[in-house]
Amino acid sequence: MTRISRSGSPVEHGFPRLDTVRAAITALFRRLSYEGIRAYDTSFAPADAAFTADDDLHLGAHRVASAIVRALRLPDARMVVCFRAMEEAATVELASGPEYFIEVNDRFRTHRRDLAAALAHEVTHVLLHRLDLRFPTTADNEVLTDTAAAYLGVGWLLLDAYREDELTHQKLGYLTPEEFGYVLARRALLPGGGEDPSTWFTSPQAYEAYVRGRELAGRELRRAPLAAADRAQRRRYARDRRAGSATPGASYVFEEHPAGTRVSFPCPVCGQRLRLPVRGPVRARCGLCRTVLDCDT
Repeated sequence: MTRISRSGSPVEHGFPRLDTVRAAITALFRRLSYEGIRAYDTSFAPADAAFTADDDLHLGAHRVASAIVRALRLPDARMVVCFRAMEEAATVELASGPEYFIEVNDRFRTHRRDLAAALAHEVTHVLLHRLDLRFPTTADNEVLTDTAAAYLGVGWLLLDAYREDELTHQKLGYLTPEEFGYVLARRALLPGGGEDPSTWFTSPQAYEAYVRGRELAGRELRRAPLAAADRAQRRRYARDRRAGSATPGASYVFEEHPAGTRVSFPCPVCGQRLRLPVRGPVRARCGLCRTVLDCDT
């Protein structure tokens, strides 16, 4: 189900669901594997989302839905799209397939610019259903769906549907604009050449949200004990290492083992926790996403 915020409803900002978003990225790596994630290297093309007033409504909706199906590597799934009056932007009936029925809010009969965004969320639901990947609660499961859509190449459409000015407040999905930007930046920072989606945004507000999310994702690549950490982070880490315990808010913790103290911290790419001996400069390889990290423990 795609949620929609419209005029009169303020758009939520910031990073209130960041822990769930990070857990969703880790869950994707664990379910799909490194090779599976790399299979989604190419994002959904802006041209495939184009849907003008001259296009036949139903033929155009099915064309866009089919393109999203291909982008999410679901070639044996068929989407049947219909329109009706409803509160949500769209919903999908999850069944055994191969046909899935998507109901779309009537407003998209005329607001066709954002139809692809609504469909992207629903087709991602189908993908996760087939992968048998879900979180325990409905709210967290919707966050997982938005995160998966963005991380696997179709969710930039959801961020591009965000517009906010004196007359309009519109956002699709469950993540804040900044959280969408964060996930897209994490995708763009994948080792080996992730894509930069910034040139695809037609909404200036979407681009600004992406920049804010990118700043946060970039800071996570410079956190101790990573060797790229800034001087203040290094000083704090050194104090914590001497004390044998992390200060509140730190992403790392110290653990005592028979072989000596280890530091545990999340991989900045996939989020899986790494455990390294506390002994100075070391190069580590994440077993989940295969990222090689220069660290100073």
